[in-house]
Amino acid sequence: MKSLDTIPTGKIERAGTLVKTGVKIGGNYMKYYGKKLVDPQTNRDTLNQDNAEDIYDGLKSLKGSALKVAQMLSMEKNILPRAYVEKFSLSQFSVPPLSAPLVRKTFKKYLGKYPEDVFDEFEKDSVNAASIGQVHRAEKDGKKLAVKIQYPGVAESISSDLALVKPVAIKMFNLKGKDSEKYFKEVEHKLVEETNYILELEQSDEITTACSVIPNMRFPKYYRELSSERILTMDWMEGTHLGELTRTDFDPKLGNTLGQALWDFYMFQIHKLRRVHADPHPGNFLVSSKGKLIAIDFGCIKQIPDDFYVPYFELAKEENINNDKVFMEKLYELEILTPTDSEEELQFFKALFKEMLTIFTSPFHKETFDFGDEGFWSKIANLSERYSKDEQIRKMNGNRGSKHFLYINRTFFGLYNLLHDLKAKVTVNTYQQYLN
Repeated sequence: MKSLDTIPTGKIERAGTLVKTGVKIGGNYMKYYGKKLVDPQTNRDTLNQDNAEDIYDGLKSLKGSALKVAQMLSMEKNILPRAYVEKFSLSQFSVPPLSAPLVRKTFKKYLGKYPEDVFDEFEKDSVNAASIGQVHRAEKDGKKLAVKIQYPGVAESISSDLALVKPVAIKMFNLKGKDSEKYFKEVEHKLVEETNYILELEQSDEITTACSVIPNMRFPKYYRELSSERILTMDWMEGTHLGELTRTDFDPKLGNTLGQALWDFYMFQIHKLRRVHADPHPGNFLVSSKGKLIAIDFGCIKQIPDDFYVPYFELAKEENINNDKVFMEKLYELEILTPTDSEEELQFFKALFKEMLTIFTSPFHKETFDFGDEGFWSKIANLSERYSKDEQIRKMNGNRGSKHFLYINRTFFGLYNLLHDLKAKVTVNTYQQYLN
């Protein structure tokens, strides 16, 4: 893959890149409608494929927040057309890296020295390039290290990048009015945190120490003296990316072991620490040769306040979903329903969330749950498809729910998808033994 010698860092320059992308998308629509005039049976598959490719190509050259949003959307397998999911998922593994000269210049800017002055060995070519930074192998005092270097200009362009992608998000998720601003502020706040590698180092130390009680989990050690706000150095961890493993004919016992570790890891964080690794995509996990799960990225950590945690997990209880009075109380507490809703909106969203929660919380209602069960996933997919085509929902205000839903739901969707890829059967409540 060709490396990048420069990244657009100015607001006008970055906006210009997206304008060019918009022109390409406009051309794709013209071709689609032209074909549809000739053949009314023409479907949108080619349009989706062309648009997904052009949007991704535009975002990958920008890197930063714009590409991070694509990465987040790639996890929404039941919301976006398949072409978008497949193309955007490349942002987890396959984006153009910085060239060696730009890496050297960037490293000097962020740590005050060139890589060769800090490490005994430093590989000039990256081993992994993602949305916010790229990783290089290094060695010092006999230790093999991973050095994450943030792309130049990423932290400074977050607000302007989100302003550029906001119109797309508003249309995609049916958001209306000024109330939608709380969601964009939440995303902006988390992205700002993700660009602060000192914060990531501190969070990584705290969470990995606490989670060391979880069986079959491994974590790297982090090195403060070799890190800065834009450089993060940790142990090099040997292993296969989880996404690569799940594309092989892996042993079902290994799938269950890894799935149980993953489930306990997340439940422990949520219920014990009240904060959680909120970026559960396959690129953030490795599998060691001994079948241990390795978590390697703690940049996105979501704090879970009590006034959200309590009603959220009360709605995970089957008896509360089926108790109309309690169910309605929790919907108001979680801002899913509001005092200004019409009777039509109340009834519509009450029914929607009852059906959704009945399906989505079903793993919590059993002693063991099989995430490889295609029946479970068919219910989720059918519900998503039915409501995505519902004309009534498009007429209603999409600003539903506390801002905390954004990253907590993202966490659960990502976790469920990873467990599905592993075809894991998990024991639901084993994590409780680690809570004391």
